[in-house]
Amino acid sequence: MPKKINTAIILFLIISLNILLIKSCSNRFTHTVPSLSVSLPSVNCRIVQHAMGKTCIPHHPQRIVSISQFTLGNALTLDVKPIASTMYLAADVSPDYLFPKYLKNRTAGIKPVGSQLQPNLEKILILKPDLIVGWEPVKEIYPLLSKIAPTVLGDWQNLQKSWQEHFNFVAQILGKEEVAQAAWEQYYQRIKKLKIALGSRYQNQEVAVAYIGKDGIISYVKNSFDGWILNDVGLQRPKAQDVNSNFGRIENISEENLAQIDGDILFVMTGDIDKKELLKTIQAKPLWQKLRAVQHNHVYFVDDTTWLGGTLLAAEAVIDDLFKYLVNTP
Repeated sequence: MPKKINTAIILFLIISLNILLIKSCSNRFTHTVPSLSVSLPSVNCRIVQHAMGKTCIPHHPQRIVSISQFTLGNALTLDVKPIASTMYLAADVSPDYLFPKYLKNRTAGIKPVGSQLQPNLEKILILKPDLIVGWEPVKEIYPLLSKIAPTVLGDWQNLQKSWQEHFNFVAQILGKEEVAQAAWEQYYQRIKKLKIALGSRYQNQEVAVAYIGKDGIISYVKNSFDGWILNDVGLQRPKAQDVNSNFGRIENISEENLAQIDGDILFVMTGDIDKKELLKTIQAKPLWQKLRAVQHNHVYFVDDTTWLGGTLLAAEAVIDDLFKYLVNTP
């Protein structure tokens, strides 16, 4: 009988020791590697359709992380301020380029969490969001994002209208359809006022848009963001830009083909980050001096983060530029 008792005691001690070891290892692992376990969806959520399928999202999310400058701009248009967002460019750029310039003081307090094509998963995880809203180009990491919080990605395939559709998508996800409708009405009211202010003075003139900077010379055509706005205003485009192209642009314009970006009026996108080195080189070329816009002193330099903004807030800023240079400039 005592031998059986001793055996039972030894067995109990072995089991207890194993349990303590397992708990100790588990605790140590938890402190060194953040958990990405999926939280079970709450009953207080609704099913939404998006580019990656269906997801149950909270009815009233409080800690939203946005992925892409477009998603961020759209959320702010809808009076929703994310706790964090991906940056406009990479992490090593000037602080002025963490977020697009057209957002001005609207981004105060929003934490940067990587670039819009390479979100920082660890930073997002630490913030404990209850909803992640983004765009399709980050679909490769969607499984990881969706383990942190319910994640929805907007379709970005229709390049001609994607900026408009993404705005409506974000509005639907955030339950802000009425605010979105009011924002659209404001946009078209401003377009109407601009058309009235312009009158017929530019009826026979062509408006060209180009980017000159660290990525070379790029021509922006009809199905670009700025091209859509110019079309709404009723401004004519040069023949070389009165076309649709992949991503709304034609890249790698050579210095010998500067005529492809020429018009009676030329808007040149350039940013501080480019240091304008290529622009200075181009302006010294004889072919630059032959451009119509240059000869008539109708070249206007505008912020690239605004004219590539892809949101209604950016569209408002583009309209401001059109008023400034086409209405108020002598």
